[in-house]
Amino acid sequence: MPADRPTMPPVRLLPDAELARDALSAPLFARAARLARWAGEGTPVGAGGELLADQLRTATGLLGLDGDEDGPAYTAEAWQLALDTGLVEFSEHAESEHAEEGGAAAEPSSDEPSGIAVAGEELATLTSGSPQDVLDLWLGGLETVLADAAAPDLGDIVDQLADGGDLDLDAIDWNPEEEADFLDGVLGNLYLLTALDSDDDAVARRPVPLPALAASLIVPDDMDEPTDAVLEEVSDAMMRLDDQFRMLAPTGLIAYQPVDEALIEEVDGEGHIRESVDGVTSDAPEEEDVTRYGMVSLTPLGVFAVRTRMLEAGVDAPAVGDLAEKDAAALLAALPHHPRPAARAETELWLARRDALTAARELLAAARGDDEDAPLRRLACQQALTLVPLDAEPAFREVLDDPRLGGLARVWLAERGATDIPEPGETMVFWLTIDTIAAQLASEGDSEELRELVIGLVGQHSGFFDSAWRVEHPATADVLEAMGRLHPEKRVAKAARKAAFKARSRG
Repeated sequence: MPADRPTMPPVRLLPDAELARDALSAPLFARAARLARWAGEGTPVGAGGELLADQLRTATGLLGLDGDEDGPAYTAEAWQLALDTGLVEFSEHAESEHAEEGGAAAEPSSDEPSGIAVAGEELATLTSGSPQDVLDLWLGGLETVLADAAAPDLGDIVDQLADGGDLDLDAIDWNPEEEADFLDGVLGNLYLLTALDSDDDAVARRPVPLPALAASLIVPDDMDEPTDAVLEEVSDAMMRLDDQFRMLAPTGLIAYQPVDEALIEEVDGEGHIRESVDGVTSDAPEEEDVTRYGMVSLTPLGVFAVRTRMLEAGVDAPAVGDLAEKDAAALLAALPHHPRPAARAETELWLARRDALTAARELLAAARGDDEDAPLRRLACQQALTLVPLDAEPAFREVLDDPRLGGLARVWLAERGATDIPEPGETMVFWLTIDTIAAQLASEGDSEELRELVIGLVGQHSGFFDSAWRVEHPATADVLEAMGRLHPEKRVAKAARKAAFKARSRG
């Protein structure tokens, strides 16, 4: 594996303008913007900038949430986001900021104004800022919501303080770094699934079952059957994620179908999954069963956000299009490690910046070499060249006599119905065969597809191994050994191993 292989596979991103529109329409952000406009030139607020009871009722009605029992809470969350992002600015009354000599200022009532909130300077960003400005503002707000999602249950803190004690994080079983790392791990797994499974027309992944997502973080890779203790831990993680995802969904980061309330029961004051999650943590559970346990996916806006956070954390998280201005060598080095849809999209963007003939010549030149990675590089080249139009034909005719590229060029010309293609010599045919198998081994290992290729090759060419061991290719011996492992007939496998020995002895 090349040393510079990206830490994460590339993702496809929407244009900034579309992402900015998604950010502006995200429920929490849209509500915060509306409340900021409503605040106008001055709204009386409490000591921490919170809305007073009368203002909260008015704001809840303004958002159309007065018929929702959770409407006041949603409104308060949107107002807090407006404060956190600068859409709303708050200043205390002078008399509450300074105590007069002779005594401290009186503690204000929760129903009495202690300051004024006004529309903030950042509100103009929503209408006059660039898409990137809007996204930066949205990302800032997202960070505050992520911090809240990783925070402990407020009820536990209130109960602890009400008993007259000091805040004890150990007593409420909360470790800030562990909680933040857990949530980052969850988002990272969702991001990886998105990158690996995006199809040609999508930038967002199908929903992931919540049990499978929780299990991916908790169940050890080498554990065939989760123990009851591990399943209990998965269940607890699901409840934690259910709470966190309910908070994050209004930001536009994720699309989330919550856990069915009928599956949740209270045990000692804490929520637990009523039914066992054993059997729904597998990769392919029954859809009608697993959807009740919650389904989640990153939105296109969420893909952008998680990638941005990864880059800030020093993670190599490429996006499709990053290679468009790079040379052909950089493209061919990266493509074998891209998921197929991403590889095709990356190639199309690279080709769009070059004329067909120039692109073909650059790709063919970059495919040369006898180093360890060369077969995989030529395979990537062959796949990229399938997207090159017939205008590039001269580039392929120029390399017909090249022992490394002549076979590849003949395949390309034949597939496009070109005439006057000289027949390749036996040496070139066998060299191309060894090179192709070496590339497949490097790409997929001992796959079933390669097994079928090996069986077909040996069946079509009598005395295949008598000629194959003589091929002057760095990977000849390794390829013949692999053919011995893959071919199901003992006689053929023995012949392959014998040929591999000859190839090594020759050097």
